Amino acid sequence: MRLWRGLSLLAAALALTACGGRHATRPAAPTGTAERSTHHGWFHRDDTSLPQDRRYGDKTDSSPTGAPPAFIATLPEPVPKAEPRSLYGNKSPYTVLGQSYRVLPSARGYDERGIASFYGNKFHGYKTSSLEEYDMYKFTAASKVLPLPSYARVTNLANGKSVIVRVNDRGPFHENRIIDLSYAAAVRIGVWPKGTGLVEVQGIDPSAPGGEPPAPHTVTADAGSPGIYLQVGAFSDPANAERVAAQLRQANFAPVQVEQVQVNGRTIRRVRVGPLDGVDRADQVTARIEGMGLPRPQVAVD
Repeated sequence: MRLWRGLSLLAAALALTACGGRHATRPAAPTGTAERSTHHGWFHRDDTSLPQDRRYGDKTDSSPTGAPPAFIATLPEPVPKAEPRSLYGNKSPYTVLGQSYRVLPSARGYDERGIASFYGNKFHGYKTSSLEEYDMYKFTAASKVLPLPSYARVTNLANGKSVIVRVNDRGPFHENRIIDLSYAAAVRIGVWPKGTGLVEVQGIDPSAPGGEPPAPHTVTADAGSPGIYLQVGAFSDPANAERVAAQLRQANFAPVQVEQVQVNGRTIRRVRVGPLDGVDRADQVTARIEGMGLPRPQVAVD
């Protein structure tokens, strides 16, 4: 689930800059409780008494206990339609935890593979970044870069299951995640109960010619599971690529690969570590690489 969620500065910045000073609405606070803003909405006294890393960490969220409700299997997926941009949540660029992000002009052409997480009970019924109410039993999602609202098809690369989601929230602000799914969406494609999964996210632009949802990614039985790689850098100078690769090998990262690719007519050398055995391992290796003073790695799923 999402590692970093509630960020009052983000909620305030997104709301105020988009709406010329209008204040976000929120659920009424029960008598005697303190509430604080998060970029998903508001949380109550029990959460504010916790330190930030516990309030916003994975272990503070949860999903319903037991088997998922049977009705999730028959829920209709949202039908993509052209919608005006939300007055909230589309400030661009914006900064969270020292990292800057730019919101795309549309979902058209967006196609990215990476790690998905999901969020559940903690934010059910509270406001998303677009100030819609989060309902964990609807097919919605949070993205750092897709406009609010927009639509995307999310396909689990391990089993080929896919779902169309309506993106109405910002996040996840864990550097190794590309999308946060609602509980229902995570159940539908098999990301629940594990908590994370390797996915392909394909943007849908219903206003564009041929803007129908893309076909789901095909997973064949003999294709094998996709691998997680950490790209530590992309260099036009071969010496720079080899220098970074040598640092990683000296620190006992393995395997370390230097791949030569063509990007816009230029020869680029990508330095990668992997494949890695699972999401937890990728997170651990990311932290170690950053601790060496090297650039923050980017997750690549191949």
